[in-house]
Amino acid sequence: MLFGTKKKNDYRKTLRHFIEKNFYIKDSFGDDDSFFEKGIIDSTGVLELVAFIEKAYNIVIEDEEVIPDNLDTINCLIKFVKNKFETIEI
Repeated sequence: MLFGTKKKNDYRKTLRHFIEKNFYIKDSFGDDDSFFEKGIIDSTGVLELVAFIEKAYNIVIEDEEVIPDNLDTINCLIKFVKNKFETIEI
């Protein structure tokens, strides 16, 4: 299985590390906490996050995919990346 628990934890670790390293984190945040509501990521930060995800996972994020449902929490990010890999034709 491409997206087992180990892979999900790897994504979580990588994404969390990027966010904690590159954005101001005033308080700790959970995997379901909104980056936007907690003030962690703003509109410029979204561009940085998209560029990181595209490079780290070798995927292309289309403009219409840059929405809170895909990018607003750690769990949203994991689900989004997982879905991108599932749509790649082999």
